[in-house]
Amino acid sequence: MNSRTDSPRAADAADADMFELAPVSLWLEDYSALHALFTRWRAEGISDLRRHLRADPARVAECSRLLRVLKVNRRTLELFGAESTEQLLANLQQVFRDDMFEQHVEELGALWDGRTRFTSHTVNYTLGGERLDLDGTVLPGHEADWGRVLIAIDDVTARVEAQTALARSERHARGLFEHSPVSLWVEDFSTIKRLIDDLRALGIDDFRTFTDVHPEFVERCMQEIRVIDVNRHTLTLFNAPDKATLLQSLDQVFRDEMQPHFTEQLIELWAGKLFQQREVVNYRLGGERLHVHMQFSVLPGAEHDWSLVQVALTDITARKKAEAYLEFLGKHDVLTQLRNRAYFEDELNRLERKGPFPVTAIVLDLNGLKRVNDQHGHGVGDALLRRAGEVLAKVADRPVCAARVGGDEFVLLMPGADERLGLQMIERIESLIELNNQFYPGVPLSLAMACATAHDKSERLEATISRADDAMYAAKRGYYAAPGHDRRLTRPAPLN
Repeated sequence: MNSRTDSPRAADAADADMFELAPVSLWLEDYSALHALFTRWRAEGISDLRRHLRADPARVAECSRLLRVLKVNRRTLELFGAESTEQLLANLQQVFRDDMFEQHVEELGALWDGRTRFTSHTVNYTLGGERLDLDGTVLPGHEADWGRVLIAIDDVTARVEAQTALARSERHARGLFEHSPVSLWVEDFSTIKRLIDDLRALGIDDFRTFTDVHPEFVERCMQEIRVIDVNRHTLTLFNAPDKATLLQSLDQVFRDEMQPHFTEQLIELWAGKLFQQREVVNYRLGGERLHVHMQFSVLPGAEHDWSLVQVALTDITARKKAEAYLEFLGKHDVLTQLRNRAYFEDELNRLERKGPFPVTAIVLDLNGLKRVNDQHGHGVGDALLRRAGEVLAKVADRPVCAARVGGDEFVLLMPGADERLGLQMIERIESLIELNNQFYPGVPLSLAMACATAHDKSERLEATISRADDAMYAAKRGYYAAPGHDRRLTRPAPLN
């Protein structure tokens, strides 16, 4: 006797249990009235259902009213917060609303197109008003008249919320990147990582010496930097109209002084330092020199291949100019632009210790400054001092030091120069004074000058300068003794 238990009635009961206990929301519906409506509309000449529905939202509502729910399972009641099927069916207007319109048009359009199975992403609401984001799949029932359609709904609200939060976070991060007040670069250093790893594999252990011997390796690495993205401030900072122009012109941006800095950057990467900061020099696309504070960081997750690197550049050009000016003020006389007394004394001490000898000192004094100040005002006197500075600056090629050491007193220090070179320098200054007086009409420029030479360390340079000073005052007395204060300079023989 065959004891089979899969009788039709038993099978129907099993199917009912499967429907009722399914872990997803199941709806058994009757779409036959919708099928009849579609048939009538086709007969009336409607060909584009989606346009037809969007032209009058009431037509979508009409289609919805024709869908008859036959049965829902237990999970459906739980999902939508209904106590019974009757309560759910009585409140369908709360379930299918708001966001659902456009997606419902697409679902109806799929049926119109003859697809009896499709997946959609739509939005329903619980009876308590909570928003549910859902994926729905329409399964075929009766293909001829759509008399039985099974809809399976899976709650993907948590997933959609996570995706929305992720998208919001990405937009926020992108906004921070784009609108950062500093220049941001995202770069790929992965090829550089491979080149460095190849050197390790070859047994190279002194990377600094290697870069000294092979500067072409540094150049190769510079060429292998791949810029992934830059932000808006980068375009402003480098005077670039757009990203494409900037990325095509990187050879104009990173050049000259950049290579030594980049070499140090590679040496630190070799040593495993994945975060670095230093001051470097770049160039704007117009050629203007740009001082920046660079912060370099291999981003988390890319430590193994350096495929994501962030570089932040802060413009410190104004600060560097201010520092340079302060340094200039510390070593220069503001009026004449020559070296000041403090720098002169440091140079004098350095020459006494290290030479090179002989050292010749030329002492100069501006003739007639007090008279000019009294008769024409201090503005004219200052102009004469500036002109003296212009003349002496033209002869103060390194290693010569020209300094203003007092109100109208100047000294030239000439390392490695003997008396003959000192006299030649005085003659050159006299020629420049003559040219200067031709260029500037009015009050003439006149300097009393004399030189003295220290041949070795046996004489202190202060004593040498004192001897030159005495000779200069003798020349100055000759200037004042000349009729009408002739500008001719009385130049005594050099003192040894």
